[in-house]
Amino acid sequence: MFKKIFSKKKKETLDKGLEKSKKSFFNKLSKAVAGKSKVDDEVLDNLEEVLITSDVGVDTTLKIIERIEKRVSKDKYLGTSELNRILREEIAGLLSEQEKNNPLEFDVNNTKPYVIMVVGVNGVGKTTTIGKLAYKFTQEGKKVMLGAADTFRAAAIDQLQIWADRVGIPIIKQKMGSDPASVVFDTLQSAKAHDIDVVLIDTAGRLHNKINLMNELSKIKNVMKKIIPDAPHEILLVLDGSTGQNAFEQAKQFTKATDVNALAVTKLDGTAKGGVVIGISDQFNIPVKYIGIGEKIEDLQEFDKNEFVDSFFKE
Repeated sequence: MFKKIFSKKKKETLDKGLEKSKKSFFNKLSKAVAGKSKVDDEVLDNLEEVLITSDVGVDTTLKIIERIEKRVSKDKYLGTSELNRILREEIAGLLSEQEKNNPLEFDVNNTKPYVIMVVGVNGVGKTTTIGKLAYKFTQEGKKVMLGAADTFRAAAIDQLQIWADRVGIPIIKQKMGSDPASVVFDTLQSAKAHDIDVVLIDTAGRLHNKINLMNELSKIKNVMKKIIPDAPHEILLVLDGSTGQNAFEQAKQFTKATDVNALAVTKLDGTAKGGVVIGISDQFNIPVKYIGIGEKIEDLQEFDKNEFVDSFFKE
């Protein structure tokens, strides 16, 4: 059963967005169980390889295999025909446990302005994600403002301006090379003065010098707190799902650099590496809040683990 918020159209978009990942996974799975009627050690070894090569990640794969081994020893006879259903149940169960430990507590409605600081390396779809989020919030009737604090690239400021114009919302920016913290200060002052509901702050995405990145993000946060003591309310890390294991590495670096409390995984429609969402959800104790599954402005969906697993394993 789908929740009411998951409309038929949204579900179809999700199915389509995960098509490449699903196809690749099922091709590997059918080879793994070829000629076998029963789930035995060999099938489990093959399954382990399938999950790892589908970018689920080693640690998460081992957890899934362990859960299936328990079921095999309990049920004594499990047919390979049931493997898809069992995988679906065990992965959904694993993600549910993770969610219990890290409930999504983002209350955009009772905090004003609600400040979201968006981080991530260049090229992952950070600015596009901000634009799509801005559209999503305006569709919900919220007043939204953008802050262009990635002042190291003129292209980043221009790109954000395009999104602001497209969605029809204000943007606070300065010239390239300005102090990012100064842009953030101006943005939050303006947001308070204009009764803005949601503020989305873009930040520079350089990972080559982590000390500078840490210092810069800390400085931005300190400036925010001078104007809005509990800001930022959300630090959203954007990861490119099509980079597979590289996305894990970026998540590691950024979670060390700042207090990331939400994740967005983009570009899932163009890749067979959708399994990375399962691994990242499980490994980082940080909820995946959004997934990008297409080019359209509404193709950034709120992540629903049950819908995701359902689409991923739909035969």
